[in-house]
Amino acid sequence: MKKFFKYSLQTLLLVLAFSFNACQEAFEELPQPDEQQTIIASSSTAKLIENTASNDGSFDNIVDGASCFALEFPYTVEANGVTITIESKDGLYLIEEIFDQLEGDEDILEIIFPIVITLADFTTMEIEGIDHLRDLAKECIEGGQDDDIECIDFVYPITIYTFDLNEVETGSVTVGSDKDLRTFFAGLDENDLIGIDFPVALELYDGTKVEVISNAELANALEMAKEACDEDDDDDYNDDDFTQERLENLLVECPWLIHEVVRDEVNQSDQYFEYVMNFTEDGAVNVKDRMGNNITGTWSTRVTDHGVLIKLEFDVLVDFNLEWFVYELGEGKIKLYAEGGNKIIMNIACDLFNTDPDTLREILKECSWVIKKVKNQGEEIDRLLGYEFNFLPEGLPIGTVTLGNGQNTSQGTWEITMNEQGRLVMAITMGSEPGVNFEWPLSDLRNDRLKFEVEDIGYELVLQRVCDDNNSDGDVPEIRNFMMGGDWMVALYEDGEMNETENYMGYTFNFMANHLISTTLSETGVSYPGLWRVLRNSDSKLKVYLNFGDVDPLAELTDDWEWVPTMDGSIKLRHVSVSNDGLTEKVSTLVFVKIIP
Repeated sequence: MKKFFKYSLQTLLLVLAFSFNACQEAFEELPQPDEQQTIIASSSTAKLIENTASNDGSFDNIVDGASCFALEFPYTVEANGVTITIESKDGLYLIEEIFDQLEGDEDILEIIFPIVITLADFTTMEIEGIDHLRDLAKECIEGGQDDDIECIDFVYPITIYTFDLNEVETGSVTVGSDKDLRTFFAGLDENDLIGIDFPVALELYDGTKVEVISNAELANALEMAKEACDEDDDDDYNDDDFTQERLENLLVECPWLIHEVVRDEVNQSDQYFEYVMNFTEDGAVNVKDRMGNNITGTWSTRVTDHGVLIKLEFDVLVDFNLEWFVYELGEGKIKLYAEGGNKIIMNIACDLFNTDPDTLREILKECSWVIKKVKNQGEEIDRLLGYEFNFLPEGLPIGTVTLGNGQNTSQGTWEITMNEQGRLVMAITMGSEPGVNFEWPLSDLRNDRLKFEVEDIGYELVLQRVCDDNNSDGDVPEIRNFMMGGDWMVALYEDGEMNETENYMGYTFNFMANHLISTTLSETGVSYPGLWRVLRNSDSKLKVYLNFGDVDPLAELTDDWEWVPTMDGSIKLRHVSVSNDGLTEKVSTLVFVKIIP
C-alpha cells in the first residue's frame, strides 16, 4: 500500500504533542486524562482502535475495486484474455503489466468464481458470482473516506483487561495481531468495559514509533493519524497519487538508469540501455552513456488536467525530446508516455553510483554469500546454485575470494572498482570457474542481498548473505536436523500441471552434513553427489536450495525451493516461476517422504 506524506512527520509529532486539547474539542467523546483507565466497548475510542486494526483490502483493488475487503489467495483471473493464478500480492503486478502493455486499449479482467473474500473484521465469505461481489463493493466507501485507519499501526503484543460494571478486573487477554484484536472486540457486548495495559507502542506510516501511556493519548494519536497520509483507497490502481513537487523531489534525489526507450513505435532500448540520468534542481539533466561520455540537456514539469508532465530537451538525444506524461511513479521506477507510440522507463539507482567502494567491500567481507542465480552471456548456470563465496580481506584492494559447495573449493581474486559511468563494479577472476569471471556492475545494494547485472548482454549474479551458516535462526537448524534424520524418497513432483513423480521412483535421497546430498538409484546402486542448503532469504522466507548438477532427471529438481510446513512428517517444497514475458506463473511442488527401514 503506497502511503505518501501529506505533511511532514515533524508536523504530525508536534500536533500529537502540543495540540492535545484542540483535538479533544473537535472529538468530544475522547476520554480525559483524569478519567478511569477503562473504556466502554461502544465508545468512540474503542471504535478508533477497531478501525486501526481493520483488515486493509485496498492492495487488490485492481481485481475487486473495493477497499473494504480482499480476495483470499489463491484465485484465478483472466486479464485481457490471459489466464493467471494469483498466489500472492506479487502476482497482482502481473495484471498491471498486462494492462500496461498497450496504451489506450480497453483493459478487461474477469474473476473465476467461486472465490473467498476477507472482510474488514477478518471474517471470510464465499462469493459465487460477479453480481454478489459488485453488490458488496458498492457498500465500500472509497476515496480515502472509509473507516479503516492505515496511517498508523499497533505494535504487538498488547494486553487487554476486562472489567465488570463496578470496574473490578475479571480477566485479561494478550493479542498479537490486528486479527486477534478485532476478534476480541467482536466478542464484546456494547456495554462491556475494557482496559489496556499501557504503555502501548504505535508505528506511523514512515516507520517512526510513538508511545502512548493513557486512553486519552491513544485516542488522540489514532484520531490525528487518520489524515496523516494518502491511503490510496480507490480503484485507480495505476495513478500512484503523486504531485508535481513529489515528482521533482524524486527526480533530483538519485541517479536514474534508463531501462526502456520506445520512440515513434520503434524500440530504441538497446541504444540507450542503462544510460545514467542525473537531474539537478536548476533544471539541468546530465546523461552518461555506457562509455562515460556526458550529454547535457534541460528538464521542466507542469501540471495539467490529465496529470503531471515532464519536458526533456537535448541537442543530441533527440529521441528524448518530448513533453512526457508521467503515467506511473513508484516501486523505484518512473514510466513516461507520449502519444504516437513513445515510452521511457527508468529505474532509480541511489546506491549504485558515486558511492564509496569501501561500502560494498565491507558488506562483502562481513559474511558468506550464497549464489541464488548466475547468468553468463544469457545462459543460466544452474550448477552453481547454492555455492558459497567468501571474500577475504587480505591484500585489498585486490583480495582473495573462494567459491565452494562443501566438498570442492575454487580460489581467485576480487576487486571493487568504478566503471566509466561512476558505477560500482565487482571484478572476479577465477580461472577454474569461468562462470563467475566478469566485471559485475552493481544493480541492487542491500545488506543481505546483492544483485549485479548487465541485462542487455545477459550477465546476472544474485547473492544472498549468510552469516554463521544461519545457525542463529532457530528454524533453519531445526529444518536441517529434520531433513538429516533419515533417507527420503520423492512422493510427488508436479511441474506446473505436469505430474512427473514417476521419473524419480527408485531414487533414495540422503541429506548429509556440510550441505552435501547423496542420491542413490536402487536399480544400479550408483550414487550421485549434490548440494543442499537451508537458509532464510532477504524476504524472510525459509528456502531449501537443491543442486544436482547436470544429472538427468535429477537436474530438473535443481532450484531454490520455498519450505512449506506440514503436519504429516513429509518434506514439502514449492517454487513459483514467472515466464520471461512476466505474464504467467508456474507453480511446482516437490514432496519427500521418509523411507521406513
